[in-house]
Amino acid sequence: MDFNQLSLYVQKGNGAKVKEMVSEGLAQKVSPTEILNAGLIEAMAVIGEKFKNNEIYVPEMLMAAKAMNQGMQILEPVLTATGVKPIGKAVIGTVKGDLHDIGKNLVRMMLKGAGIEMYDLGIDVSAQAFLDKAKEVGADMVCLSALLTTTMPYMDSVIKEFEKAGVRSQYKFMIGGAPVSEAYAKSINADCYADDAVIAVDVAKKLLAK
Repeated sequence: MDFNQLSLYVQKGNGAKVKEMVSEGLAQKVSPTEILNAGLIEAMAVIGEKFKNNEIYVPEMLMAAKAMNQGMQILEPVLTATGVKPIGKAVIGTVKGDLHDIGKNLVRMMLKGAGIEMYDLGIDVSAQAFLDKAKEVGADMVCLSALLTTTMPYMDSVIKEFEKAGVRSQYKFMIGGAPVSEAYAKSINADCYADDAVIAVDVAKKLLAK
């Protein structure tokens, strides 16, 4: 299997070809873990690097992430069947009052590509909904997104809801979005802040490794 070609298809956002190559690879008995690591994750690492260097922008990154996800749809059932465990579980959503989801979707796709099992609650998500889902799926991490200065304070409400329930210490909180900063993350007792989807992957891996 030509992993370089698979990587290029992901980078170019060619989802149909990605699905085709992943299916062919599995038919040829190529290890699903190898397809994931050498093909899909490798491609997103290249995309992440290009994004950091301003060689590509959010639209290209979204296209690549979508193509990677199309490959993941075929790979996931096989990985699960062969007992390959995700590196962690995370609940993600845009907080109550905020209807923006492009950044959140990109982070979700990138984290999923990095081997994290993702549960997306969508937009306008209440503190109670975050808490319920995190408990239900046994999440390791909760990712909060906000794009407005007016909705940003609700991130604090979500973390306080977990504190009130006496389970705050069981979860790592990562926050992000245009108005959010490292200083704000510290002020609300979040574990970390991610400036963009590429940094979110690095930060999440470090948090889950602890």
